Amino acid sequence: MSEGRLFIVTAPSGAGKTSLIRELLSREERLAVSISHTTRPMRKGEEDGVDYYFVSPEEFEQINGQNGFLERAEVFDHLYGTSRTEVERLQSEGLDVILEIDWQGAQRVRQKMPEAVSIFILPPSLAVLETRLRNRGTDDDGVISQRLAQARSDILHCRDFEHCVINNDFEEAVEQLRSLIQNPNQADDNPRPCHERILGTS
Repeated sequence: MSEGRLFIVTAPSGAGKTSLIRELLSREERLAVSISHTTRPMRKGEEDGVDYYFVSPEEFEQINGQNGFLERAEVFDHLYGTSRTEVERLQSEGLDVILEIDWQGAQRVRQKMPEAVSIFILPPSLAVLETRLRNRGTDDDGVISQRLAQARSDILHCRDFEHCVINNDFEEAVEQLRSLIQNPNQADDNPRPCHERILGTS
């Protein structure tokens, strides 16, 4: 059995990354998402080993001290990490593995595993992104403004990725992602860098 490949998928908040990956998983049998470790409390409806591996800060630091994470981050006072063992286990089973992480984590993983294929998911525009964030109904205006500012900063990093997928039409975006998973060596047919088209720069 050949070893599975590694894919890094990154996106600004609200671009639809999680929904796209969930749909992609339903269409590709030999594809899995690596489950991260976290120190944050389990939320209602979550399950250990399904949504995250929920660990104590002491357990997290023990794993980190043993070089057990490909990348780690602190978000709102909680630690998150991508398990090296988890990724290698899935790959050894012949599964292609998706890491759903931010651009900083993507940089760290690519330094350790340069063979990883990197994909950046984008909204068609910042205006569409703002509409999606407001339609969630979960954040006030201040939080939305912060998310948009962070998204503008994040989008600049799409130029560091091998491929970008613009999530304008959901079905088209899923199929484009699926095509990249099946044939990761294909050329990116986007004529201009993603950040220029989304941010309106030249």
